[in-house]
Amino acid sequence: MCQPLVSIIVPVYNGQTYLPETLDSIFTQDYQPFEVIIVDDGSTDSSAEIARTYKHLRYIYQSNQGVPVARNTGIAASHGEFIAFSDQDDLWLPNKLRVQMEYLLQHPDVQYVLCKNRLFLEPEIERPAWLKLELLESPQLDFSPGALLARKTIFQYLGPFNVNFQTASDVDWIFRAKDANIPMSIVAEVLVHKRIHAGNQSYQVNRLHKEYLKLVRASIQKQRQQNHNKAGP
Repeated sequence: MCQPLVSIIVPVYNGQTYLPETLDSIFTQDYQPFEVIIVDDGSTDSSAEIARTYKHLRYIYQSNQGVPVARNTGIAASHGEFIAFSDQDDLWLPNKLRVQMEYLLQHPDVQYVLCKNRLFLEPEIERPAWLKLELLESPQLDFSPGALLARKTIFQYLGPFNVNFQTASDVDWIFRAKDANIPMSIVAEVLVHKRIHAGNQSYQVNRLHKEYLKLVRASIQKQRQQNHNKAGP
């Protein structure tokens, strides 16, 4: 039986250090069919040359506009019924797509599914202050795009990633899905290994905290308005 096509979108910006490992982990998936779309967000290193060494890959270049724009560009260019994302430094386990696709196909009411991850430190860096030791010692629920597999129709319903949030656009998307009561689920196993290194967006702690606070306030305000509308005049 022919399986649905999954579009895997990989936004890249100067990702030459880890990109080959990331792409190798994607191309060893035991689910077929899938397409891989690299959206190069204005890289000045050898990311483009690395991407072009992979035959079954679509490469899109754009001027540097940030990760949210790159993800949206990939969505617009995708052909699949389902959308997945990988950061340029993530590693997928070989069964990542298969496990999540099996769940979504068996549960047609569920619109997107997440999974657990395991964090690991690159050898050359010390554990950053924001990274608690227990986060390295046990699997964690992952609400990032790298753990997400979604039906493409949900992006048509909710809209794309909000480009006004440079570091928290993924959290904004999850909040919007939650506020819209979109049915979702979590596969309770580790399917992604996330690399902690000096170039992670997570190191931009101050900006992240500001954007998270803005998101929480907007979500609370939206919930209050919904409750007010339900209560009536």
